[in-house]
Amino acid sequence: MAETHGLVERLEKAVIRLESLFSGSHRSEIHRSRKDSFSSTGIAPYVEAFDRLLNGCVAEFLRYSKILEGDVKTHAEMVRAAFQAQRSFLVLASQCQEPQENEVAMLLKPISEKIQEIQNFRERNRGSKMFNHLSAVSESIPALGWIAVSPKPGPYVKEMNDAATFYTNRVLKDYKHSDERHVDWVKSYLNIWSELQTYIKEHHTTGLTWSKTGPVASPMSMRSVLTSGPCLSPPPPPPPPGPPPIFDTEATKDEGTAFRSALFAQLNQGEAITKGLRHVSDDQKTHKNPSLRAQCPPIPSPTKSHTPSPTSPKSSPQQSHAPVLELEGKKWRVEYQEDKNDLVITNTELKQVAYIFKCNKSTLQIKGKINSITIDNCKKFGLVFDNVVGIVEVINSRDIQIQVMGKVPTISINKTEGCHIYLSEESLDCEIVSAKSSEMNILIPQDGDYKEFPVPEQFKTAWDGSKLVTEPAEIMG
Repeated sequence: MAETHGLVERLEKAVIRLESLFSGSHRSEIHRSRKDSFSSTGIAPYVEAFDRLLNGCVAEFLRYSKILEGDVKTHAEMVRAAFQAQRSFLVLASQCQEPQENEVAMLLKPISEKIQEIQNFRERNRGSKMFNHLSAVSESIPALGWIAVSPKPGPYVKEMNDAATFYTNRVLKDYKHSDERHVDWVKSYLNIWSELQTYIKEHHTTGLTWSKTGPVASPMSMRSVLTSGPCLSPPPPPPPPGPPPIFDTEATKDEGTAFRSALFAQLNQGEAITKGLRHVSDDQKTHKNPSLRAQCPPIPSPTKSHTPSPTSPKSSPQQSHAPVLELEGKKWRVEYQEDKNDLVITNTELKQVAYIFKCNKSTLQIKGKINSITIDNCKKFGLVFDNVVGIVEVINSRDIQIQVMGKVPTISINKTEGCHIYLSEESLDCEIVSAKSSEMNILIPQDGDYKEFPVPEQFKTAWDGSKLVTEPAEIMG
């Protein structure tokens, strides 16, 4: 019996020894695999690759932007901050596991705020000489949202790059033969998105690569990344709340009962309830006596607070802008015109463009031949022009009337309510391109007068067996 007991003890010791060996080997294997996924500096390889992108093409873009100075330099610093915010997110993803979708949206907020800041800067500086530069950046910077795109983030970045090309082509057209610094700037900026596509293809082909180990990413872990600390686990839940406060329920109950009794006693009086009311003569009624209305201040609404908020737009006077009508380089700026029906631009040249912004209840005539015209954020505005060799664009406007005296190849209407276009005999081959707009009418000259034709606003799409076919929908009256 003693021998059997000793044998059992030896077997137990052997099992404990084997378990400890296996456990130690398993832990070392996990540590080794995690160590292999990081470089000697403790940074994930795809974060190091992103650092090379920052120190390469992004730094080059910043250098060329600094040379151009002004708004371009300021805008570029915002781009640098946006890329730094993206780097912090990549560090977080390399250290933590992917959270729920709603948590990811919260973690992406710093990047989205940087993108919004960049786009707002463009909107605030529409009169800038470098507006096309600002637009190229503003229209393509949403490419940084690739980290939320799957399974093909690379093509999404390319799409944003194409949006930038529309404006960088304008920059090249303006400066290609006059200032090579702008050409270098364009090349450096577009190179960022080309390099980012290469980076994504190598490290995040089907979407952002999250860590398979570590805690689940959270706002706290993001804060730790921003302070260069390790990825921390979420904090423990708060302790349970204490007991509820003790109220004198009996006293409250008695007060409520007394109040309800008094209320019902008054209601039960029936028609007698009006006996306590005092008769008011006409000379005492404010709606029949104007002198009383002048003595009494307006009664505030009980549903709204009357403490003025420092951030309320109504508490500050509306900012007024001086009207502008001037030639700035090759751009005619027509801005903030109010109730002006005698605006005229003469002595135009083929290389010049006209940019009309926030004009209201005004009419502008452009004589001669010009490259392009843009109407942006205008209301009740009329435009009469002779010839345009490029395009006439109407954006974010309302109640616009355009009369073509000569020729124009294309008129684009985008996000506009109400647009009437009077074509001439020479411009009947003009193409009208519209999107997100309503109440559009084209007026065609016929027998010394104009005949109105509405532009379709509704469409129907059907599958014909091989492709989608879209055509205007006929509205039955």
